[in-house]
Amino acid sequence: MTWVLDLALGGLVLALLLGFVRILRGPTAHDRVVALDNTSSTVVGLVGVYAIRREQAVLLDVLIVIALLGFISTVAFARYLERGAQQ
Repeated sequence: MTWVLDLALGGLVLALLLGFVRILRGPTAHDRVVALDNTSSTVVGLVGVYAIRREQAVLLDVLIVIALLGFISTVAFARYLERGAQQ
């Protein structure tokens, strides 16, 4: 079972790196917001798999906080971009 979790961690780290590349390269602000949302979801998955791997339930509280911050930041950026398009 541990090799499956290690494989999942490796895949999530790869997804995180690719998300960072998309955040840095763009090409538009909308792409960056979607990449930021994807990155925050990937971090949630990463923390979740790590919590299972280490058998530490306390990390699930951290997972909830990261998920809420990711959702709120995505909504805030989307509203900001929407206002910029209207003006």
